[in-house]
Amino acid sequence: MDESRPRPCGGDDGGGGTEEFLGRYAELLADASETGRRPRRDELEACRAFGERAAERGLALRELVGLCLGRTRRLWGSLPGVDRAGTAAERARTGDAVLGAVEIALAAVGEGHERAQRLAVRQEEGERREFVDDLLHGRSDMGSLAERAQRFGLRLAGVHTVAVAVGEEKYDDVHRTVRRIERELLGRFGPRDVLLSTKEGRLVCIAASGDRDVLEHFVSLAESPGAGCPGARRTAVGREHAGAGGIVRSYEEALGALELADRLALDGVRMNASELLVFPVLLRDRGAMADLVGTVLGPLTKARGGAEPLLETLTVCAASGYVNAEAARRLGLSVRTLSYRLERIRTLTGYSPADPLQRFTLEAAVMGARLLGWPAKEL
Repeated sequence: MDESRPRPCGGDDGGGGTEEFLGRYAELLADASETGRRPRRDELEACRAFGERAAERGLALRELVGLCLGRTRRLWGSLPGVDRAGTAAERARTGDAVLGAVEIALAAVGEGHERAQRLAVRQEEGERREFVDDLLHGRSDMGSLAERAQRFGLRLAGVHTVAVAVGEEKYDDVHRTVRRIERELLGRFGPRDVLLSTKEGRLVCIAASGDRDVLEHFVSLAESPGAGCPGARRTAVGREHAGAGGIVRSYEEALGALELADRLALDGVRMNASELLVFPVLLRDRGAMADLVGTVLGPLTKARGGAEPLLETLTVCAASGYVNAEAARRLGLSVRTLSYRLERIRTLTGYSPADPLQRFTLEAAVMGARLLGWPAKEL
């Protein structure tokens, strides 16, 4: 017999089947009707064990409650204390004692049922975490990954995209934000080709590339999960790729986008790896990038106060579309002071932000400086 398959809860399994439990339950009610006593510790543990076994076999809690209440109703008239009660006051006292015992016993059954459910959830989450770790690190053979993926609703032969969210708090499987996003996604899209999990404090969503609305909804929920749930500090979406290796690549692109956004202090919460492809290209020749930064921006170190204020000026001017009034407002300067800084940059470097080609060179050098950590780090 396959022990992994749920079995009916009506037979005796050596540990107390349904009929055996209901027999002990009837004895508990009979004693309560006669003596008014509360259930003993061993009786409550039997109730908990029954609830746990029933949950493992797939019975819902409402079925167990219905089973116990149905047996209570059928036994009521034949309970010794109820049968012997001669007055209304005695019947009331007996009824109160029996219902009190029923309440305590059902609470214990529910406790056991919940205990089994929590254990099952923890096991499921552990298996899902292990699968996600193997998938995103490219571990395990392809056949094993594909077989395990089906259990979690993924078809690895398809094309997928990975989105990653990072918050001020680290995400785990029981984090309130993660739970809310999971409920929202399942409620809206159902069991589609999508997997939500946590990894190294980040929230990861793997979705079929045809389900762009799933990714869009995930990113929106991560940024604004609702009252009482902290939103993500940044989100990043990798590019779409095919196969299990494609999922790994998309995940690494999303992580790379998050790292670049932090290193470059980019504005905005939402990042797309496809929009940041220029930076990996620039970093492939680190020597050339260092040469560009040193040649173009190196003279700024001669300015009073160092290079940092002038680098910030160039960054904000670019973000403001070179509208001096807006750039001055963001920097907290007067337009006159901003104009002085821009002139100082032109004098020291020989490059003018007013000239399109020279502006491009300055912007590329500023981005390179951020990527290399200059001037805090030596080139």
